[in-house]
Amino acid sequence: MKATGIVRRIDELGRVVIPKEIRRTQRIRQGDALEIFTDTNGEVVFKKYSPLLGLGQLSAVYAEVLARDLGAPVQVCDRDSLVAATGPHRADLLGRPISEALQKLLAMRAVYTAPAGAAGRLRALERGDRQVLCAAPIVARGDVEGGVLLLGGAQSAPPGEATVHALSIAAAFLARWMEE
Repeated sequence: MKATGIVRRIDELGRVVIPKEIRRTQRIRQGDALEIFTDTNGEVVFKKYSPLLGLGQLSAVYAEVLARDLGAPVQVCDRDSLVAATGPHRADLLGRPISEALQKLLAMRAVYTAPAGAAGRLRALERGDRQVLCAAPIVARGDVEGGVLLLGGAQSAPPGEATVHALSIAAAFLARWMEE
């Protein structure tokens, strides 16, 4: 663990303010869930909570089956990063932060299909050249928790109606599973 040198006092209601710089660098936004861990040394650790990570291998298995059926790599992300990926570079993709544009897109709660030309397409990852061809938001208990993604390059054709429908079903399935 890395010390920041920042000290905060707990107020009368038991609240403590997480400094803006830490919230910015750790991508913690208002409304984000934080999981609290303690150890025998008296340490208290706050960690961003992702219900999609709590699904374990389910999202990875679903993405794998869907990718096999579609013949294209499929990824699943939470609100911040990729939690499941398929394809030849999947190990390199896991945990990578998604772009702000993709975060905003998912927050709009609508299925997105990329335009035919490379112009106007959204970058999928914070660092990388992969573009979002299709994104279906995962909405559980009224909150956007992530998305099911089809990524491609600048020359990739937009997905057809059946592919868009399959990604929408995957997002709905994962949302329902999280609600159980």
